[in-house]
Formats: sequence, C-alpha cells, structure tokens
Amino acid sequence: MWERLKSHKQIQRLLVFLAVFGPATITAMADNDGAGVATYSLAGARFGYSILFILLLVTVLLAITQEMGVRIATVTGKGLGDLIRERYGVVISTFVFLGLLAANIGTIVADFAAIKATATIFSIPVLPIIIGVVATAYVFVIRGNYRINQRIFLLASLFYLCYIVSAVKAGPDWGLALKSLVVPTGISLSRDFIFAAIAVLGTTITPWGQFFVHSFIIDKKLAPDKLNYEQFETMIGAFLTDFFSFFMIVATAATLFANKIVLVTGEQASLAIRPFAGELAGILFGLGILNAGFMGVVIVSLSTAYAFSEFFGNEGSLDVPFEKGRTFYSIFLTQLFIAALIVIIPSVSLFKIVFYTQAFNGILLPFMFYFLLRFTNDRSLMGKHVNHRWYNYFAIVASIVIIGAALFTVISAYI
Repeated sequence: MWERLKSHKQIQRLLVFLAVFGPATITAMADNDGAGVATYSLAGARFGYSILFILLLVTVLLAITQEMGVRIATVTGKGLGDLIRERYGVVISTFVFLGLLAANIGTIVADFAAIKATATIFSIPVLPIIIGVVATAYVFVIRGNYRINQRIFLLASLFYLCYIVSAVKAGPDWGLALKSLVVPTGISLSRDFIFAAIAVLGTTITPWGQFFVHSFIIDKKLAPDKLNYEQFETMIGAFLTDFFSFFMIVATAATLFANKIVLVTGEQASLAIRPFAGELAGILFGLGILNAGFMGVVIVSLSTAYAFSEFFGNEGSLDVPFEKGRTFYSIFLTQLFIAALIVIIPSVSLFKIVFYTQAFNGILLPFMFYFLLRFTNDRSLMGKHVNHRWYNYFAIVASIVIIGAALFTVISAYI
C-alpha cells in the first residue's frame, strides 16, 4: 500500500514537472543561437579540445544566474523590467531598455547573418529564405499563443541533436575531449585564448536571456508553489545548453583544429568539416546553424518586446491577441524587419555590427547582475526565498567573473 502511494506521488511530481517544463530550458538553449554556434565553431577550430575546460565553468555560471532570474520571476510574479521600473524609476529604465534594444538588434542581425550564410552553403537564394524566416516568425508569434510557441521552441531544440551526429562522424579523441572538460589540457594562456574563453562565456550568458526567462515565466503564469520544479529545470537547461556546445566544439576540434584549417566565420564550419567528417556531418552541422539562427531571431526579438512592455507598463503576452497587444507585436516585427534589411545590404559590415553588439552586451551585463543580486537579497520582495549566505557569496563571485570578462572584452578591443 505504502509503495503504491509513493509511486503515485512520484508520478504526480513528474506530471507537474512536465507541465512546468519549458521556460528555463528554452532560454538556455536559445543562448546557442546562430552567433553562439559560430563562436563555438571558431573556438574549437582555433584551440581544439583545450577550450572545453571553459564549458564546465560556463555551465555552472549559467545555472547560477538563470536560477536567480527564475526565482525572482516565480516568487514576485513580475518581470525584470517591471521591477527595475518600480524600484529605480522611468529614467533608469529607459537607459537600460535602449541599451538592451541596441544590443538585441545587433544579435538578431548576427542570427540573420548565420541564416544568410547557411543559405549560401546550401545554394538557396538568400532573399526568399530571409523573407521566409520573417513570415514564419510572424505566423508563429502573431497568430499563435504561448502554448504553441513553447512547443515550437522545444521542438526546434531537438535539432541540436545534429551536432552529436556531426561530432561522432568526425571521429574525435573522446578520451582527450572528456578529460579536457575537467582538467586544463593543452591550455596556453595567450591573449587570443583568453579572448576566445570570454567569447564562449559571453555568448552563453546574456542580458537578453535574463529578460526573456523572467518574461516567459510570467507569460506561463507559474505560481510560487512550482518554484522547486522550475529551479530543477534551470539546472537541466544549463546542462543541455553546454552538452550540445560540447559536441559543436568537438566536431570542429577533431576536423579543423586537427588539420590546421583556419575559419574566418563560424558558418564556414559546415563546408570545412565535410572533407574530414563526410557530407552528412557537414549538412547536419549547417542545418543546426540554420535552426539556431531561427531560434535566436525569434526569441531575442521577443525578449525586447517583453522588456518594453514591462518597462513602460504595456500589455505584452503571447496569449494576448494582436488588437490588444499591438505595441508588443509591433516591436517584435519591427526588429525583424530592421535586422533583415541590414543583412541583405551588401555594403554593410556585419563584423562591425557583431563587434558593437558584444560591446553593448558587455556594458549591460554589470547592470543586469547588480539588479539580480539586489532583488534576490531584498526580503520585502523575496520573503523566505532570499539568497542563502553561501549562495550569495557564490553568486557574487560568479557575477564578478562575468563582469570582469565582459569588461575585458570591451577594453581589449581598444588596446
């Protein structure tokens, strides 16, 4: 009898977890957008397995920072933009939002650039595929609702399995790869390696990711009694994100680094690994980049729309029809149109856009972590869910590492 009761409770918990599952995993997986895949590919091609050691640290940092965001949103029922506006006023909110908007448009451009590059790789006309992405995003977001979009995002996440196949086909040294995850192996602390490590960190932990996970949880209407489940999902999301990143790096390390093939852009990896890992590996790698670019375009655009609605008190939800959420949906679509137009202009330097995007993200990160730490330590907001002392120390150290990395990225560009 007791065993049956225990089994019934376990099944109930599993069903609750599956009902809660979504926001944290989607946010974390979306960090592996087109720009992220390009970053991992370049790092793997340039430094091989040695860069894998950074992944373990990034996974821990991602889990910590996302858990704080998840906890704030679930306990308070408010998005990050709402809390910043309430606690710090409209002026501060406007500056933070404008910085986020500029950085996000740059990120969306980078994701469209990845889509454009893969279209060229597969000999598909660029203009139709860019229009197709915008049209598809319109249908999903404007005509869909929260439940439909969550399912689409989770389904799109399955395409990251392509990188596992690509890595296996590359025939890597699995022993060295796994060892490099936990033991610094072959690391040369050159400026280039440090810069690559920071790039890997910066492409995974982003300001837009914090705004999106807050807002997506609010849009899902998760109650505080589901916090434990959502915290557990945050750990799963962080693990899955860098689980797939591991295979991206392994695929390029085993082929391009091993054969001293230099990449200029991450999207070239699809073509470059074919001679060494086979046609299928190259095709799957390219499809993975295309899918990652699409996820990034939609989710980063949504994060800006959510943030605007929270900062300035507008209604913003995927469950709200267009007529009631006109501003929310208009901001979403405007970003797509701007980024798409920029990408199809031949004379525009996409490299410079990506560079300035990194700079903006670097500037915004210190503010994001300041707000996170202030809110998670505010007992009037969080009640019994404030940071424990040991967690607070760990979060502060993690934040200092991330802020230091972001500042190094910005400053080193001018030295």
